[in-house]
Amino acid sequence: MKGSWRDRPSGTRFSRLWRPWTSLHPFRGKGRSINEPKPVGIRDLVAAPSDVKLRPERRWYVIGGFFLLLFLLLVARLYVLQIKDHNQSVAQVDSLSLHVATIPASRGLILDRNGTPLVNNVTTVEIRLSRAEATLNPKIEGTLASLTGQSVNQIASDLANQAYSPYQPAPILANAPANIVEFIKLHASEFPGVSVLDVSQRSYPLGGNVGSQVLGYVGPITSNEIKAHPGAGYQTDSTIGQSGIESFYEQYLRGHDGTSTIEVNANGSVLGTLHTTQPRVGDSVVLNIDAGLQKALDGILKSDVLHDRTVPDPRSGLLPAAINGAAVVMDVNNGAVLAMSSYPSYNLSSFVNGLSDAQFHHLLAVGAFNNYAIQGLYTPGSTFKLITATADMQTGILSPNVLIDDTGQFKVPGCHSNPKGCVFHDDETTGNGYVNLPLALTKSSDYYFYNLGYLFWSQQAKYGQTPIQNVAHEYGLDQYTNIDLPNEVVGRVDSPQVRKALHAAAPKAFPYVSWYTGDNIEMAFGQGTTALTPIALANAYATFANGGTRYAPEVAAAIINAHGKTVIHYGPRVLGHVSLPPRVRNPILAGLEGVVMSPEGTAYAPFHSIINFSLTSFPIAGKTGTASNGGVSKEPNSWFVGFGPTTHPKYVVLCVIEEGGYGADAAAPVVAETFNYLVAHPIGPVKLKGQLSTPTTTTTSTSSTTTTTHK
Repeated sequence: MKGSWRDRPSGTRFSRLWRPWTSLHPFRGKGRSINEPKPVGIRDLVAAPSDVKLRPERRWYVIGGFFLLLFLLLVARLYVLQIKDHNQSVAQVDSLSLHVATIPASRGLILDRNGTPLVNNVTTVEIRLSRAEATLNPKIEGTLASLTGQSVNQIASDLANQAYSPYQPAPILANAPANIVEFIKLHASEFPGVSVLDVSQRSYPLGGNVGSQVLGYVGPITSNEIKAHPGAGYQTDSTIGQSGIESFYEQYLRGHDGTSTIEVNANGSVLGTLHTTQPRVGDSVVLNIDAGLQKALDGILKSDVLHDRTVPDPRSGLLPAAINGAAVVMDVNNGAVLAMSSYPSYNLSSFVNGLSDAQFHHLLAVGAFNNYAIQGLYTPGSTFKLITATADMQTGILSPNVLIDDTGQFKVPGCHSNPKGCVFHDDETTGNGYVNLPLALTKSSDYYFYNLGYLFWSQQAKYGQTPIQNVAHEYGLDQYTNIDLPNEVVGRVDSPQVRKALHAAAPKAFPYVSWYTGDNIEMAFGQGTTALTPIALANAYATFANGGTRYAPEVAAAIINAHGKTVIHYGPRVLGHVSLPPRVRNPILAGLEGVVMSPEGTAYAPFHSIINFSLTSFPIAGKTGTASNGGVSKEPNSWFVGFGPTTHPKYVVLCVIEEGGYGADAAAPVVAETFNYLVAHPIGPVKLKGQLSTPTTTTTSTSSTTTTTHK
């Protein structure tokens, strides 16, 4: 049959798959059923080798290309690691194996004007324990605890303290006794990981109670302080000046810390020290303060405050609370602060030896950490009369020779409101009789200054609203004095503008907004909401004493390096001037001299009973202040400020005692006793040559000296 499978050539590829139908018959094959297919092998499905073209080179191309790609990737990665990112890679490896530990620098000294150390350093012995060794030898904690008398828990706590670098031994015992140190050295094998280290700490040769608030203290740094000084190199275990000179001149006193590069293994164990950079000692600060005067003033102020608390006020019968007090001595010719005291106070050594929480909170509660000379705000009372008298003489609103009849009660002309708001009383209700400006200052006539306050307000069309406040501004009473100490507070002088600002800030505490004649009268003799700092008022009197130049108070005189070479010399800083020609100054000076040297003066009695020098050879002028605190149960603030010798003014001395009573009773004796010291021990010039050098391994060298009038 044409076209059937019979016609296909037997040699074709399909001949093996197509068989005659007879081959499928069940009776024609052996052992197979008629419908069972024949098995198909791999040779039936795949072409024969002779029928396929050989192509082995394609496989090698694929395999070779794959390995070539891997090689190129490897080369590229090696290029990135060893060439492009070489420095970064090395730094990353080093960060895992090298650690930099800080070696604290010794702080510079604080010296008085004669080179006497007020603050220096002493070397003490500290016992430290390696954290790695403590991990490898757990028994060492118990052994060390038995030797030092500390508990194992305390030592474990010291080791876990995050304030210390994990790659440096942790401090275990400060000020270690010599017998313990010697025992460790003789039995070193029994104390693996224990080291004995000499450390520097603050010391106070004259005692920790001398000039505490001025000198300030050093304490552990906080995280906020580290953030506030980025790039300064402070670590979590660093110390920093917390107050006073230690804080204000921190950048000079702290020096430059050294470093120690330590190698550690993968387990964090220290393998050794690779490199060490020695620390550089800090510069020293030379103060204008005289150590002898400072010590004397601290003692005088403390004794007076404690005595004042035991003596009832002869007029009110009340026992003064004498809450706190401050005293300042300045050179009127350049603003140098010769001494500054504040009470209550604290012992600086407590911060070295350890201050308990109970002690710290007690000192905090009584205000011992406040420097009341620059942070206390007190109603000035009659000491403010210098300002009103200056305004009087500058404007000529009332001639200094005009006599005013001080009857003891000043009735505001034209006042028809509540009688209590129309009449102002002298402290001495009997009055002082006829007084002119000098005598009004000598006797501290309130009536005279009530009248000035009234005159200025009634003639504001001619003199403006704030002629007295303008003079107070010239004296700097409502401004920062820019003293080189931290946390100075600014005073305020009552005025219509100040009254509104106070009310806006605290309506309940200052409910009154309007300004009346009575407000101007109160302000004129230092009452109302006027509140001044002792340093600002002392500087105002210094300005008057020297003839009108207002200097910034200066505690520091110079910065010197460890070799005694002057690095910076601080010259006087002029902040302003007050116009005090003879016609203005002389009548006021006559009245202030009378306060001390005239039998009618308010401070005549205390000075003549206390001083042991002649007022003829060393004349003193001054002013008492007795400022009401409000309320019948509170004693007034006690003030006295004096300067002398008036023939060639040199010193101004101020004292204030909060709720201390009358100025002549509490504050004046402090000033009188201070002048006793000054007359017997005149203050000489600052000595900047041949200063003591600070011992250290490596010192800072400075080749030039800078004179500056600002900080």
